[in-house]
Amino acid sequence: FAVVVAIDFGTTSSGYAFSFSSDPEAIHMMRKWEGGDPGVANQKTPTSLLLTPEGIFHSFGYTARDYYHDLDPEEARDWLYFEKFKMKIHSTSDLTMQTELEAVNGKKMQALEVFAHALRFFKQHAVQELKDQCPSLPERDAIRWVITVPAIWKQPAKQFMREAAYKAGLVSPENPEQLLIALEPEAASIYCRKLRLHQLIDLSCKPPANGLAPDHSIDSSFRQGERPPGTGAGRGSWILGRAAGWLDQLLHGGAEAMSGGEQSGQPVLPAQPQQPPPQCFPPAGGGPYGAVGVDLAFEKLLCHIFGEDFIATFKAKRPAAWVDLTIAFEARKRAAAPSRASPLNISLPFSFIDFYRKHRGQNVETALKKSNVNFVKWSSQGMLRMSSEAMNELFQPTISQIIKHIDDLLKKPEVQGIKFLFLVGGFAESAMLQRAVQAAFGSTCRVIIPQDVGLTILKGAVLFGLDPTIVRVRRSPLTYGVGVLNKFVEGKHPREKLLVKEGKNWCTDIFEKFVSVDQSVALGEVVQRSYCPARPGQRKTIINIYCCATDDVVYITDPGVRKCGTISLELEALGDAGSPARGRREIRASMQFGDTEIKVTAMDIRTSKTVRATIDFLS
Repeated sequence: FAVVVAIDFGTTSSGYAFSFSSDPEAIHMMRKWEGGDPGVANQKTPTSLLLTPEGIFHSFGYTARDYYHDLDPEEARDWLYFEKFKMKIHSTSDLTMQTELEAVNGKKMQALEVFAHALRFFKQHAVQELKDQCPSLPERDAIRWVITVPAIWKQPAKQFMREAAYKAGLVSPENPEQLLIALEPEAASIYCRKLRLHQLIDLSCKPPANGLAPDHSIDSSFRQGERPPGTGAGRGSWILGRAAGWLDQLLHGGAEAMSGGEQSGQPVLPAQPQQPPPQCFPPAGGGPYGAVGVDLAFEKLLCHIFGEDFIATFKAKRPAAWVDLTIAFEARKRAAAPSRASPLNISLPFSFIDFYRKHRGQNVETALKKSNVNFVKWSSQGMLRMSSEAMNELFQPTISQIIKHIDDLLKKPEVQGIKFLFLVGGFAESAMLQRAVQAAFGSTCRVIIPQDVGLTILKGAVLFGLDPTIVRVRRSPLTYGVGVLNKFVEGKHPREKLLVKEGKNWCTDIFEKFVSVDQSVALGEVVQRSYCPARPGQRKTIINIYCCATDDVVYITDPGVRKCGTISLELEALGDAGSPARGRREIRASMQFGDTEIKVTAMDIRTSKTVRATIDFLS
């Protein structure tokens, strides 16, 4: 591929970056977006999508947000405006191609359509920018696309993103390898390892007097046990990331889980036979502890002051004004800092004040007084004056969940000796979060924030696209397997599992494992199984895949085991020209669990021909 384009589809903001494979050291950020907010570095754009009342794409990002805001209130009620919709894909327990998302006005639309509109927008933007830079670049097959997803997303959500990319025309289903799914904390980790020490902000120490730090990469400090100023040599580091929507974490022990290579710009370690075996850390984890939690706390506060029913009505009847209010809050949220003593003013849209007076027969100021909310006052300029204590209270629930999650992890035996803690992603820009993490863990490890902290995932995703083999070992998040028949053993197998077939006793529903939870799986490692079609003329074989969060599973009917997907093998008809005579057939399926997505290939043993094999977690 001549060029790699990575799309970071964030909860709050999104963007793309690219690099030409002829010059992999240079990562180009997308052009400055139109619009933008004062005080916000707009190298990314809000994850906001606007569709016309007919459901046709209108705009994305700042343009969508500002156009929607300028619509007449009556007209705005018919337009479909979506924002911060990404995490719905994870929180939906039974995600399918038919899953729907709700626009701000309450109308619903297929989630696949919404995501495809957004990805198509990025594709058009990126391709146009690439053509301007390199007119001779062929559009087809020259670009490798990378889309970022949280590491805690399960297989259906990853497949959903892939299907949305197919629908958006990024790549065709016939060339699946042209699209990579990158895990956000992995991408951040790849990028952080390339950074020089002067490109990192260490919350635990004051910068040197001359403002300069040694210019070697942080990665070599980890690997070779060099001591960056004032630190113990690092055995392991921990990436904590993408905090806008979720807390996502990934641990790696210096060099062990990553490969070095000239192409990736990593320092290559000489072979050391006495090196310990690769260490394995817990699989990625996390929870809904992102900046969106602060937004929800603000909405809860408004419900407490003005009434839940009023806020619900206002959102439905004046959706554009509601978006306006959330924008005003976003700007103040970014200005919140632990050291700030002065209050933060949040302007209420005139339509909110007017709507409240008409609905409730009293003014906003009266509602504030009656609510007895501490630290929030009304200013005569039409603003809510929030004291720093009130703002702290909005951050507190989310931040304390993050601190608890890190604390629980650091108590695990596999995590002893962690020396570096990296904060990355959108929420990591928050001074409130930075101070809290430093206060809680600064005494045990160094809390580090990369420069361009909001772009670490995006830039790392480009590096991953240039060399997808850079992460060599991953942990399986679940136990995967299939249900099989085994010989029935009296006393070992329960009677209700007995099946008599052609005079033989079989035990049904045995869970045959492909891979176990927490198992380290190397990139390219395959699990092979052979299947014999039941009938001679069979054209298709469907195998159900089961998964479980524990390792001690025996039967597919055990508690906690669920069917999570299917493998489909499409067989060539027997007796076709060039195919073998009738006889017993054997299809060998090979599954890979070491990649960011589970993959399957298959072969007909007798003909050595590839059998079309697909794996589906969405139906």
